[in-house]
Amino acid sequence: MSDNIINAKMRNDGALVQVMPDGSEWPMPIPPSRPLTDEEIEAAALSDPDNPPLTDEQLTSAKPVPRVKTLRRALRMTQEEFAERFHLSLATLRDWEQGRTQPDQTARTYLEVIARNPHLIMQTLGTEDAPSVQR
Repeated sequence: MSDNIINAKMRNDGALVQVMPDGSEWPMPIPPSRPLTDEEIEAAALSDPDNPPLTDEQLTSAKPVPRVKTLRRALRMTQEEFAERFHLSLATLRDWEQGRTQPDQTARTYLEVIARNPHLIMQTLGTEDAPSVQR
């Protein structure tokens, strides 16, 4: 093994460690990153050939990602599971996710509460241990 190669891994707790030849682990010091200026951020974005910044025209025409879909995916639930566990209509959930309709103020507030503590909501509704929908 070359002296220039470092075997490293990130543990479940998020710590970056160097894995030694004997299998032991040593913490890897990560130098603090300095804040980038707006100019440095723009230059870095422009220099990335795989993901260039969007133009104003592209930003204007882009569809926003529905937050409910992001929330559902973060909870690792199918649409059916999410609708069942939080007592929502599956058709309404699909309409929200596909951008056909937007949640009203009451629904947005409910989704915010779900996002903050989904397990408490499921426990309150008695759906926390609901059987999972087959995937």
